[in-house]
Amino acid sequence: MVVVAFKDIEHDERIREAIQQRCQDLRAEFHEVKRFEITFLEDGGAGFSAHGHVTGKREDVGAHATAKALMPAAEALLDKLERQLRKIHDKRIFSQRREAQRDAMRRKTS
Repeated sequence: MVVVAFKDIEHDERIREAIQQRCQDLRAEFHEVKRFEITFLEDGGAGFSAHGHVTGKREDVGAHATAKALMPAAEALLDKLERQLRKIHDKRIFSQRREAQRDAMRRKTS
């Protein structure tokens, strides 16, 4: 599920669709993810602020980004969320592999 909210901001439906498509791509890559919540706020005339929260099975990630336009703020936010999801995913996968390799080495030397 993808929830995109624009708090008192004029926006184009193309932006919403692009964000939803990118979230669907991330969801296809990280199967444990169930929900994306993306919120945009005007940042006091200096640009836009984007807040994001991703939840799912064993995932709970949040991020924040700012930019002078909506789309760059959204891209920066989704890049941060993707990096955090990748870090969690790799940590889980590679720690299990390292553990399996250590166990295999212990069996060989025993």
